[in-house]
Amino acid sequence: MTATYASSLADNTARIGELLDRSWHLSIGGTTTAAASGEVFRVISPVTREPIAEVPNGGVEDADRAVASAKKAFPLWRSLPATARADYVFRLADAVEARARDLALLDVIDGGAPIRVMAGDVAAGAVLLRYCAGLALEVKGTSVPASTNVHFTEREPYGVVVRIIPYNHPFLFAAAKIAAPLVAGNTVVLKPPEVAPLSALVLGEIANEILPPGVLNVVVGDGPGLPTALVAHPDVRRIGFIGSAPTGQKVLQTAAAHGIKEVSLEMGGKNALIAFPDADPDEVARGAVAGMNFTWSGQSCGSTSRLLVHDSIADRVIEAIVALLRNHVVGDPRDPQTDQGVIVSERQYDKISDMIAAARADGARVLTGGGCPEHLRPGWYIEPTLLDNVAPDSEIAQEEVFGPVLSVLRWDDPARAVEIANSVKYGLTGAVYTSDVRQAHKVARELETGFVWINGAGPHFMGMPFGGYKSSGIGREESLDELLSFTQLKSINIFLD
Repeated sequence: MTATYASSLADNTARIGELLDRSWHLSIGGTTTAAASGEVFRVISPVTREPIAEVPNGGVEDADRAVASAKKAFPLWRSLPATARADYVFRLADAVEARARDLALLDVIDGGAPIRVMAGDVAAGAVLLRYCAGLALEVKGTSVPASTNVHFTEREPYGVVVRIIPYNHPFLFAAAKIAAPLVAGNTVVLKPPEVAPLSALVLGEIANEILPPGVLNVVVGDGPGLPTALVAHPDVRRIGFIGSAPTGQKVLQTAAAHGIKEVSLEMGGKNALIAFPDADPDEVARGAVAGMNFTWSGQSCGSTSRLLVHDSIADRVIEAIVALLRNHVVGDPRDPQTDQGVIVSERQYDKISDMIAAARADGARVLTGGGCPEHLRPGWYIEPTLLDNVAPDSEIAQEEVFGPVLSVLRWDDPARAVEIANSVKYGLTGAVYTSDVRQAHKVARELETGFVWINGAGPHFMGMPFGGYKSSGIGREESLDELLSFTQLKSINIFLD
């Protein structure tokens, strides 16, 4: 699918106004509904800094309703042939493509990333729905010649699956993260982020027209009450969470306190790009800018936010990065000419600003950015920020900023570079730039991360398992591994005599 979007700021602004002129609902049991309490909460746009929607404020009763609906739908859904379930998911992908521009614009207005970026996210969501649907017949077991009798395994779904997603890729995660559990035969309760829920609520409405009632339920609430109730629910056996490490720990604790549940976590990162002296400085600079995900304002857990560059090429790499960022357009995300939009909320803006200030106090030198462009004040915009003279043990080098901040750490000993890269509590992604193939493989193996690029940084590749080590998570996604993780393995033994 080709990502499409309107050609002007005015067109996009007008269409967003039309999209917001409506009421918003949860989707439970194949129908739209208000919260059981009747309460709503306001969604504030980071673009306009004004309320744009009143959304049902789901709570414990809504969690119970959604899980009950999913549980009721499960026997029929699991009994369908895998290819029949896949056909439903293919149809869902088709419907997403038919609404692609509107879904992208909703992500723009409540998430703050540029329309070009969000159009790509919606396209990727449809692709990943189709990818998982195409793997339907891989949900299979094996035969084992353990004796002269018959021994084989089967894969069965868990039942009700809860998926909790964050705000940085609202629709992409909503679509992509329901695909594997649905194809595997589970029914799903999706909890989108309260700061950017609109596209997921529309996805729920689309699914109501395609999937059997209760197979996908979409519920949202303002605060921890709803997700906590979903994780703790006795009928939920499988949970998939994407978000911060502290919240992921709470998910694990809550799940463990309420039963034996299978939990996968994709969490934060403080990822390193290591550039060796034989690397081309211009290539390193391009990789550093791409890997930092400035187009999402750095709001990506996989961002290579630490540039560990050999001292002999550091100045040339920095000069090239500064030149690249000079043409980087920060502005209204509704404008197709914008490269980088706005931070998702005032709270996140303040956190990023405070961390930049602390880095200055620790001795870091701000080479680009560092705050909001004058012409965009007082918006929640932060220009791409490049910090030099960053100490490996400083807060900015150890903690995830989740903002457009790239820290330069210089080194002159390869062993020390790897030591610095592995010194953080996270282990999601890493990148290595060198023309020495042996060195590249050696360092890739030494990095304590789940996903590594060599002479590149940033992109995900369909079928390549994505996930982290240490505090970056448990489990792998975007691959066959994800699909199989939503099944349980059963061994069956048949005695012939």
